[in-house]
This record gives sequence, structure tokens and C-alpha cells, in this order.
Amino acid sequence: MAKRDYYDVLGVAKGATDVEIKKAFKKKVMEHHPDRNPNNPEAEGLFKEANEAHDVLKDPEKRGAYDRYGHAAFEGGMGAGGGRRQQGGADFSSAFSDVFDDLFGDFMGGQRGGRGGGQRAARGSDLRYNMHVTLEEAFAGKQASITIPGSAICEECEGSGAEGGAEPATCPTCSGMGKVRAQQGFFTIERTCPTCDGRGQIIKNPCRNCNGAGRVEKQRTLSVNIPKGVETGTRIRLAGEGEAGQRGGPSGDLYIFIEVASHPIFERDGVNLFCRIPVPMATAALGGDIEAPNLDGGRSRVKVPAGVQAGKQLRLRSKGMPHLRGQGTGDLYIELAVETPVNLTARQKELLKEFEDESAKNSPDSEDFLSKVKGFWDGMRGTG
Repeated sequence: MAKRDYYDVLGVAKGATDVEIKKAFKKKVMEHHPDRNPNNPEAEGLFKEANEAHDVLKDPEKRGAYDRYGHAAFEGGMGAGGGRRQQGGADFSSAFSDVFDDLFGDFMGGQRGGRGGGQRAARGSDLRYNMHVTLEEAFAGKQASITIPGSAICEECEGSGAEGGAEPATCPTCSGMGKVRAQQGFFTIERTCPTCDGRGQIIKNPCRNCNGAGRVEKQRTLSVNIPKGVETGTRIRLAGEGEAGQRGGPSGDLYIFIEVASHPIFERDGVNLFCRIPVPMATAALGGDIEAPNLDGGRSRVKVPAGVQAGKQLRLRSKGMPHLRGQGTGDLYIELAVETPVNLTARQKELLKEFEDESAKNSPDSEDFLSKVKGFWDGMRGTG
């Protein structure tokens, strides 16, 4: 079958301007696009023919060759893009995206990125639950029961939204696309289908229990495993335990955020624990033993070296917090706080006075500090 004249294909005169050719091409695209003519088998051929004509006539060199030699100018796969059409087939959006992006936006629907087809089932929202645990619970782990308010799949319709679990019907307004288009001049405006709200489906006989939503408001009680070693900020994800999806859509997820309460005895830094223990002045000077509490409820005997100073830390290995992923245990650090006695009796004061008189050379830190202060004062007098 002989090819038609390109000017006749677009419906313009041979001396038409570039603006007239472009305008005529847009009109033909709107008229013959396959998406707009699903029941017309000839639409695709007319669409290709209009595109081929425009591909030649929009180019000054190709148009000049066509005006002089006709279709013979492009025999052998040259000029009119015959080679490209053979390679690209019916991929119209690839070859002419510059035109269609301006004209139609999402007009290509499912052929361009899968954006058409409506929204059959919407995924449920994710939920957040804030859980407070004690430091002991974070150390040992726990099994907790929590109550989650939210939505669950309707048992009456099994999430379909239709009475008796019947399948939804295709929306007659948008033919299941979820979107409708209105033409204004050379442009097509696309908006969400008002009949099905973009789902592409309607329910003729809604479920009386959920009013067609496929889900109902319902509190749920869940059992949650809190692993050993959790700390503030730890997030636990329970897949599929969030809000139920609409009309059979997948459920969202539940995220549990952990907050560990402060402790009256222990302070935590990662997997290590710190405990400040008062030590009598005599024990610090003479040395001795003290008992240190452990977070598991046990106790450890700690040897205090003679002459220990306030703030000294002693480490108890593997007495800290367990690693969240089971990679050993941290340490417990004991900070010694040398305690000054108060409410002394007359005899105690007398003994301390005697001790002070006899211990002038037993305080090396004090002697070193006083020596530095004396040097500082001497320097200040010299500069004055």
C-alpha cells in the first residue's frame, strides 16, 4: 500500500508554517492516540503515520528533501526515522516524550512508569508505640503485653469491603483507571475519579460491619519480646502489626521505641555501668573490703587499696550491661567517694587532732600543691 502524502496525513497545505504543522500534529495525536481509541484497531497505524509525517515536516532539511523527491528521498531507512520505528516498535513515549510530556502529563498511564490503573488497595499506616522499661528490665529482657488502638481487618468481609466478601466491581466512570481526563483545547487535564476516589473499583453492596472500608476500629493486645541490652532510642519493628490496609490492602508496621528509666544507684554509658560508693576515711587510709551491688541483684566484694584517693575507679569485668546483639557484656565501674565523718564526739575530735599532728608528711598531694602555690605567690611578688 502506497504511503499517503505527509501534508495530507496532517491535513495542512504544502506551504504550511512550522506553527501550523505543530498545531495539526497535536490535533492528530489527540485524535488517534491508541489510549483514546482502545476499540479502534486502525488508531495505532494512524498514530504512527501522523508521527512519521511530523518527524519529516518539522525538520527543514528533511522537509526540503521530501518536497523535492517525495517518499523516495527516504528509501533505505533514511530520514523519516524508519530505522528508529523498527527498533522502538510501539514505544511512543520513548520516541516522542518531548511532545507528550507537554501535552498529556500522565496521559500514557500504565505505559509510562506504571502510574495508571487506579489504586486498588491502600496500605495501612505505620504505628508508633513508646515503651518505658526499667534498667533492670533492659538488663534481663522481658516479655511485655501492649494494647494497640487502631484498625483491624473486618472479619465479616475479610477486608474486601463488600457484603459477604464479594469482589469489588470496576468503576464505570474511569473504567478502572482511578483517574478521569477532560480535554481543554489542545491539553488534557487529569484528576482523581470522583466516583471511586482513585481506587478504580467500587463496591455495589458495602459490608454493613465496616461500611465498605474493609477495616474496623479495634484495640489489639500484642505480646512483645524486649531483648536484653536495649537502650533509650532502640526501635523494634513488628511487620504487619500497624493499621490494617483499606479493602484488603497490606497492613502497616508497628514500631516500638524504647525509653530506659534512670536508676537510683547505677548510671549507664552504653554497655558499661557506673556506681558511686562512699568509703569511710579510715578504710580509704588503711585499706579494706567493701561490697558493691550488681544490677542482677547480686553483690561483689571489692578490695580497697590503702591510701586510695577520692574519685578512684575500680573495674569489675563483665558486670555491666549485655550487648544488644549478644556480643558479650560490659563492665561495672566503682567510683570511690572518700567520706569525711560528721557529728564527731569530743574523743573523735581529739584523736583526729593527734592524727593531724602526726601526719604532716603523709599527704604528698597537699605538699606538692602547697609548693606550687608558694612558687606562684613568689612569682607574683617578683613581678610586682
